[in-house]
Amino acid sequence: MLRGIHHVAVICGDYAVSKAFYVETLGLQVLSEHFRADRHSWKLDLALPDGSQIELFSFPGAPPRPSWPEAQGLRHLAFAVDDIDAACARLTAQGVALEPARVDPYTGRRFVFFADPDGLPLELYEAPTVA
Repeated sequence: MLRGIHHVAVICGDYAVSKAFYVETLGLQVLSEHFRADRHSWKLDLALPDGSQIELFSFPGAPPRPSWPEAQGLRHLAFAVDDIDAACARLTAQGVALEPARVDPYTGRRFVFFADPDGLPLELYEAPTVA
């Protein structure tokens, strides 16, 4: 039976830029980092506070994402936050461009879209507090 999401894998165009974005800008914790010489690629395992992970890969010559965000496949990656205003202020202070906040008409929760250095659509979602 499925228990949750363990990780999401992201292929980046510029490893150093994407590593800085996910670690310094978003504040994810580095679990491990490996250079895979046979593939000429990096693999960086990053942890979120809830235990889920992002695997950041670099592959030479990887094609860019075909469109944003309505290409087939994963549409976007959403991060749960307690306070969307505080999270947006933190990202804006670090130079991240954010779309205007919206309200989900079905849940009443606020959310904001932005992009990683490769244009991957990311979302902040003001999730209910778990007691």
